[in-house]
Amino acid sequence: MPNEEIMLSTNPPLGNLGLIPLESCRELGEKVDQYLVKWRSERDDEALVNHHTKSNYKSDSYIVKIAVPRFGSGEAKGTILQSVRGLDVFLIVDVTNYSLTYSLCGHENHMSPDDHYADLKRIIAAIGGKAKRITVIMPFLYESRQHKRTARESLDCAIALQELINMGVDNIITFDAHDPRVQNAIPLHGFETVQPAYQFIKNILRNTDDIQIDKDHLMIISPDEGGTNRAVYMAGVLGVDMGMFYKRRDYSQIVDGRNPIVAHEFLGDSVEGKDVFIVDDMISSGESMIDVATELKKRKAKRIFVVATFGLFTNGMAKFDKAVEDGIIYRVVTTNLTYQTPELLSRPYYINCDMSKYIAYIVDTLNHDCSISNLLDPYDRIEKLLKDYNSKHKK
Repeated sequence: MPNEEIMLSTNPPLGNLGLIPLESCRELGEKVDQYLVKWRSERDDEALVNHHTKSNYKSDSYIVKIAVPRFGSGEAKGTILQSVRGLDVFLIVDVTNYSLTYSLCGHENHMSPDDHYADLKRIIAAIGGKAKRITVIMPFLYESRQHKRTARESLDCAIALQELINMGVDNIITFDAHDPRVQNAIPLHGFETVQPAYQFIKNILRNTDDIQIDKDHLMIISPDEGGTNRAVYMAGVLGVDMGMFYKRRDYSQIVDGRNPIVAHEFLGDSVEGKDVFIVDDMISSGESMIDVATELKKRKAKRIFVVATFGLFTNGMAKFDKAVEDGIIYRVVTTNLTYQTPELLSRPYYINCDMSKYIAYIVDTLNHDCSISNLLDPYDRIEKLLKDYNSKHKK
């Protein structure tokens, strides 16, 4: 794994490792824990001789037991069920997991992002400053879509970041932040936004073995101007062209809190006969992605892969089912960084990118107080992946 020799030869762990996946991220957290247990059990004992935490370095599990019980009124409290004194704690939370429920005055209430964020603060408060360091891994950054003011509005994401830092959090790690500039709210503290480009490419190539990766057969598309950096990076590492759409909006009215989209205008070279990856940070209702895919099909694109870090699918899968049936979309690709419904996982056109191993790499490296620069920039790994793929698929 990356930094393995550096970690074992120079950097002892900052403290004993403690992993706290909240209930919203329990399955992902358990997978991360399994990787950590496996890697550390296989490490040479002689290499660990200088580690001051050698006796606790290897463990059957690094998960710290917690509970968040609720009263009948819906109020809750966070409880730590074992000692966290001196631990290097990593909390993992999925603020989009709406599948969890609680009783509110006899009614079943689904947990909202606000509820998950409140539970995160409760656990941090329960730690009570006894941990050596606290890192929050929040794949979907809470309120990150409200990242700037366009009227007299609240800036919820910036407030949340400052609140976490004031509670004693040292580092915040998120994935594909809607606008990375939100880190300006906490300029003197650790904030990393991680791109899953390598996992996207790896899983697409595993699922589809007849993709030709060159400018004549593949193109990367950004569905809007805000995501161009994401598309430029992927196009750059793949060595293909990119294009983008911009959303023409009706600024005379507001529907569901935003100006409705009138049309999608395309900028870029011809997509005729090419496979296309539409790359974005999230699929919410999916209407925008399907509109863009429809426009590309009108321009005679070949197969269309809809690729996003977070698959929220707030309006269900029916529209995507129809788009696939009509030949507009070929594959839908998202990660397991947010809650995935059984309905989504059952779709034959869906490609799931498991991020648990990547998160485990980040946790293991940070616990050794080593740089995660190699993990944040996957260029070398993508190059190796493409080389292997091309060597296996030479005509």
